[in-house]
Amino acid sequence: MRVLVVEDAHTLAEIIAEGLRDQGMAVDIAFDGREAAGKINGNAYDVVVLDRDLPGIHGDALCRIVSERGERAMVLMLTAAGAPEDRVSGLTAGADDYLAKPFHFPELVLRIQALARRRPGARSRTLRAAGIELDPILRTVRRDGRRLDLSVKEFALLEALLHAAPSPLSAESLLETAWDENADPFTNTVAVTMGRLRRKLGTPQVIVTSPGVGYRIAAGTVTPDG
Repeated sequence: MRVLVVEDAHTLAEIIAEGLRDQGMAVDIAFDGREAAGKINGNAYDVVVLDRDLPGIHGDALCRIVSERGERAMVLMLTAAGAPEDRVSGLTAGADDYLAKPFHFPELVLRIQALARRRPGARSRTLRAAGIELDPILRTVRRDGRRLDLSVKEFALLEALLHAAPSPLSAESLLETAWDENADPFTNTVAVTMGRLRRKLGTPQVIVTSPGVGYRIAAGTVTPDG
């Protein structure tokens, strides 16, 4: 899941982003409305966490920018104003959910996850293929009933591949999905992480490499009982 955090309070933005990264999300940050508009127009986000009162471009205007995109992100609006009329105003501007400051961080995480599930085209909660079952909310992975202990990035790669299955994803797409805008596009971190993920998934191998195309979950993979 890729998230954009738009918040002009730098410390708060960094705290939110770091906490979401700990939950396995790829997170970009914008500190004002103009910077956010550029990132929204240039990247595909699942959820935008948006402070309403922003310099440059107001949060209400950013909501309209998001809603005009073909594959729009879901918007969670944050504001220090928590009166009912403020919530109504924010939702009327195009936000999909609303959270008043100060907020409880676990609630923020749950609301973001709920919005990602509601996003048009989102898959069902549990992803299944080739004997693998991945629950993105409980953050559990099993293969043939055996629970696997995956790192945050291994989990993110597997989730992206299961969403795309049986279509392949390039290393560049996986880097964009599982990391963030600060990732080095020339790094081999995808290949290294993929190698660890394959070892943890065990045999027979379910992630195959299509030369010049990318990685995919093997269609029709059969795993032994037990």
